[in-house]
Amino acid sequence: MDFTGKKIVVIGMGKTGIAAARFLGKQGANVVVTDEKSPDQWSGEFQQIAREKWLATGEYNVRVLEGASMVVPSPGIPPDNEILIAAQKNNIPVVSEIELAYWFIKVPIIAVTGTNGKTTTTTLLGEILKRSGKKTFVGGNIGNPLIEYADTAQEDDFIVAEISSFQLQWVEKFRPFVAILLNITCDHVNYHGSFAGYRSVKARIFANQTKTDLAILNDTDQEQDEIAGDIGAQMMKFSSRDILSRGIFIENDHIVLRMPGRDEEQYPLSIINLPGRHNVENVMAAIMAARFCGCSQEDIIAAVRDFRGLPHRIEFVDEKNSVKFYDDSKGTNVGSVLRALETFAQPVILLLGGRDKDGDFESLKPLLKTKAKKVVLFGEARGRIASLIGEDVPILQETRLREAILNAYKNAQPGDIVLLSPGCASFDEFANYKERGNFFKDVVRSL
Repeated sequence: MDFTGKKIVVIGMGKTGIAAARFLGKQGANVVVTDEKSPDQWSGEFQQIAREKWLATGEYNVRVLEGASMVVPSPGIPPDNEILIAAQKNNIPVVSEIELAYWFIKVPIIAVTGTNGKTTTTTLLGEILKRSGKKTFVGGNIGNPLIEYADTAQEDDFIVAEISSFQLQWVEKFRPFVAILLNITCDHVNYHGSFAGYRSVKARIFANQTKTDLAILNDTDQEQDEIAGDIGAQMMKFSSRDILSRGIFIENDHIVLRMPGRDEEQYPLSIINLPGRHNVENVMAAIMAARFCGCSQEDIIAAVRDFRGLPHRIEFVDEKNSVKFYDDSKGTNVGSVLRALETFAQPVILLLGGRDKDGDFESLKPLLKTKAKKVVLFGEARGRIASLIGEDVPILQETRLREAILNAYKNAQPGDIVLLSPGCASFDEFANYKERGNFFKDVVRSL
């Protein structure tokens, strides 16, 4: 692909947009960057390339497209953005960062997507591959953008990449060697327009795979049934509920792996140090991918046993007067709240709220009846959530998270769990879920 002298528009000056602009500039393109924020609000990293001759800034409107050969939107730019709509009307290709990177990457890619569990599975799989002596780059939606890797010597054996629906929105040829779809629950409807649109975009991770590739799906996820019929790769499934004739499943306190042409393998459930059935599913998907990539059973067991999870994912924070506090700030959709609630047998006081993403909070009602003794709502979404979850569980409301935490503790009794699993974005009060989770930890530890 020769970009020499071509005008390419990059929308969004976050980390991914800056990395894409830098890469395209090195390829000889004339890059025009734009963002809804003014340039003085752009990342400090932008200043490192601001004086390059190949770089120019453009207005954040359709006029920026004049003479453009291609548009590269950052992951957070929605499909209904006026610049993207105009580009499509004028037959200007819209290419995502992972698609652009794929054109230049020669290393086999293991791509992990799903509504929940992407980061945990991606990180664990990277640890297993490294334990097995395989040179591995871990990135994508977690850490370093794939486009940064495209500009390296590419000496690794594998890439493990977390891939979001935003990144899959504009792919055409992207073809992972192994593609994992962990689950699909309602999320990002405000971005994709509908749940059906969101599901369709998630399915694109398999679109270009062939019979030499592997597609890993969740057998218990009914939303994946329609997708499976269109997959051209070898297909294997994992199940935390049923025994499978081929695939990976749970039986008698073991994870059992049945792959064609191989002897049956067993992995003790006791090696998993992460709470919740959903994390067992994440581990099963990682085991299957790792075995397909040539990792030994011994190395897999050792890596899983050593893996302790990630911050802000049902992370134990502290115990105060026999009340335990857990941080699940990464739980920004309803599906993640369901998984977090299912983790605990003890009574839960749930902290729920933030900025709404059109979540289906009404679907929480059955589990709230059995798991939650109280729900403390906070943030912009508190009113809408209250109207959807009804009155079967006592509801308290606070404007901000600090007051919600204090109210939850005031209403807790010894043996209770106070769980921050907000089911919403953080942007009404915090820069991101990490800042929200760290704030929660600070307040809890100061109680």
